[in-house]
Amino acid sequence: MLKFDYHNVQASIIGAENGLEVEKEFEDYKDCIAKIIDELYANKDERNAWKKWMNLGYDEDTLWYINEFAAEVKDKYENMLVLGIGGSSLGGKAISHAILNPYWNSLSQEQRKGFPRVFFIDNIDPDTINGLLNIIDLRKTLINVITKSGSTAEIMAIYMIIKDKMKKECDDNYRESIVVTTDRNVGVLRQLAQQEGYKAFEVPDDVGGRFSVFSSVGLLPFAVLGIDIKELLRGVRDADKLAQNRNIYENVAAQNALIHYLLDTKKGKNLTVMMPYSSRLKYLSDWFAQLWAESLGKEYNLSGEKVNIGPTPVKALGVTDQHSQLQLYNEGPNNKIINFVRVEKFDTTLNIPDIFQYTGLSYLSGKTVNELINAEADATRVTLTDYKKPNVTITIPQVNEYYLGQLMYTFMMQTAITGALYNIDTFNQPGVEQAKNYTYALMGRVGYEESARILKEKMEV
Repeated sequence: MLKFDYHNVQASIIGAENGLEVEKEFEDYKDCIAKIIDELYANKDERNAWKKWMNLGYDEDTLWYINEFAAEVKDKYENMLVLGIGGSSLGGKAISHAILNPYWNSLSQEQRKGFPRVFFIDNIDPDTINGLLNIIDLRKTLINVITKSGSTAEIMAIYMIIKDKMKKECDDNYRESIVVTTDRNVGVLRQLAQQEGYKAFEVPDDVGGRFSVFSSVGLLPFAVLGIDIKELLRGVRDADKLAQNRNIYENVAAQNALIHYLLDTKKGKNLTVMMPYSSRLKYLSDWFAQLWAESLGKEYNLSGEKVNIGPTPVKALGVTDQHSQLQLYNEGPNNKIINFVRVEKFDTTLNIPDIFQYTGLSYLSGKTVNELINAEADATRVTLTDYKKPNVTITIPQVNEYYLGQLMYTFMMQTAITGALYNIDTFNQPGVEQAKNYTYALMGRVGYEESARILKEKMEV
């Protein structure tokens, strides 16, 4: 299982000014945490509570349905395009990058065992989109369009471009190569799926985008790529069992939630650095950044008080960012908590040859890069502690579907518990919705004329 080390946030280690008396805080908050966990699970099935992501690990019907589809398209396509933004893409990128060969898209069809290359289109930069469309054959490409509302401007614009191109370049069966993931009943994309005859999968009700990776949003592309979604969900279920434990001394998600909350509210540590020591986990930081920022950055609390609260996530990668950010972390403002994610066992071993006897290099001879990356992680952790900077470490035995399911679900539960401690609505995102509405107005969507007029006046000032 996951290992959690909070030693370096202890006041006895980094001092009372920056650290916590963790065991005392656990004791003081144990009843509060137990109540939060009870409430999270008590109303997770209520409509509009937006907590049904807590059920996704147990959805056997969706698992079967997706695996059946993946078997049908096996060996049929050279490429898969995933059109999604935010929660419709970040989780997919995180897990795909972690599980697949680091150079998956450069492998031959035979080396990929018949599974397609994968491209996530999660931005609307015209140069990037045109660059991709110029090098792939749409006749050999499966398109997965993901938007629950069916009205996400960025994704629907890209869909319109690709559909038009497919109609011109492909035969009349091009509709078989488009599969949508959207609301089960309503929305423009659901209507288009019915009209065009696209294969359709559901984004479950009351599951927000940033909590949707274990629904069809993530599971569909994973299965098509040959990723073991059964093992992924097994990890989710096991993490969920641990998260249900009301005892904070035995609940990693609750422990890390409380530590982050107290370091922010008591010690002014309002920046959360996510720093995995594995390039395969690079996009885990991107996924976590959305989860943490959208869930916890809120203007009002549940009592209606204006609080403008929320820790800011920072993405980093060990060891790369030791050479770009560590100077700031060590000697800059003491306003951060650094989260390390360690891997006990890498899939491969890389030996450093014994070819130099020079004093300055001989210490590396005969060692492995595996040893080196873990030594770098230990050195960084100790250095931060020397500078009195709080840091925690989560260690997973290895990078695979099971442990990724555990890790990411634990972060989701940690976020939910942290939001409850802040007394905010963890599952809404009014600030994002306002920006969407402004975009509709500026692009001339019907019904947004007055907003467009006001916006243009503001922009001309």
